[in-house]
Amino acid sequence: MHDLDLSALGGIARLAGQAILDIARSGFAVTEKEDQSPVTAADTASSGIILAGLAQVFPGLPVVCEETEDAPYAARRTWKRFFLVDPLDGTKEFIRRTDEYCVLIALIEKGSPVYGVVYAPATDTLFCGGPGIPSVRRVAGGPAEPIRAVPPAPGEEICVMASRSHPDPGLAAYLRRFPAVRQTSRGSALKLAALAMGACHLYPRLGPTMEWDIAAGHALLLGAGGELTAYDGSPFLYNKPDLRNGPFVARSFPGETIDGVSILNV
Repeated sequence: MHDLDLSALGGIARLAGQAILDIARSGFAVTEKEDQSPVTAADTASSGIILAGLAQVFPGLPVVCEETEDAPYAARRTWKRFFLVDPLDGTKEFIRRTDEYCVLIALIEKGSPVYGVVYAPATDTLFCGGPGIPSVRRVAGGPAEPIRAVPPAPGEEICVMASRSHPDPGLAAYLRRFPAVRQTSRGSALKLAALAMGACHLYPRLGPTMEWDIAAGHALLLGAGGELTAYDGSPFLYNKPDLRNGPFVARSFPGETIDGVSILNV
């Protein structure tokens, strides 16, 4: 990874975010993809900017992008390094005109996220980092501010992040294992950014996601000292034959317990 200059990724994400904001201000239509998920001109415009930027700065490096046709696994399985891109994560939030959507670019090496960029256009907030690359936040192009995930203190109420647009039916049952819980919600991968900033402790995701939804925030969380694993504690891997993800638990600390209570599927 260190042979790549990743500093351009933030600029590419901000350019894509500016296109998203331009479309938000000018109005847009909403259509449906084959899976009945919504898509707008902002998704398409952001995708085009990111793909062009990556091709220029990192020629020849493969890209898996939500808005383009996936390469077959027979080809993908040979990739040792590639980008995972969600040009507009949180399309439902964008359509509702909230601030909780973002641009996601992740670099994957040998199935693991090694660097991630999470950019929130509405607040002009850029997050980036990865394992061995301490995570930072930049607001309105300002200086890089280090961010750090914060574990709960012994006996502290556990702050649990939940999805705003995709509630998990099994979440209430999962949370009953903890003696004191405070639940909050946020749209898109900004949930993982909140963990990385120390704004909450736990994000269990029991419902389905796609690889491009999670990879950038996963990298960011690792760079902030947090952890994300599959629900059974096994490594959460990318470039699978099926790009759908199984359940996972993201947390603001390494390990598998809080005050002796397991956070995994036990």
